[in-house]
Amino acid sequence: MARWLIVAGGLLILLGLALHFAPWLLTWFGRLPGDIRYETARSRVFIPVTSMIIVSVVLTLVVNLFFRR
Repeated sequence: MARWLIVAGGLLILLGLALHFAPWLLTWFGRLPGDIRYETARSRVFIPVTSMIIVSVVLTLVVNLFFRR
């Protein structure tokens, strides 16, 4: 368990550094077709349907690769 936490922490640090020094890498995320954005003068609603489907598929593939028996 400790090894996985160290690896996850390292990956989060690398992701944080990448987003800090190259923020344009993820400017497309959250603006995909299928993401619902509704704005009025008094409120804003954002439902990232397509973005979360992509995150779900990627995480499923990663977890299946690591825990395949």
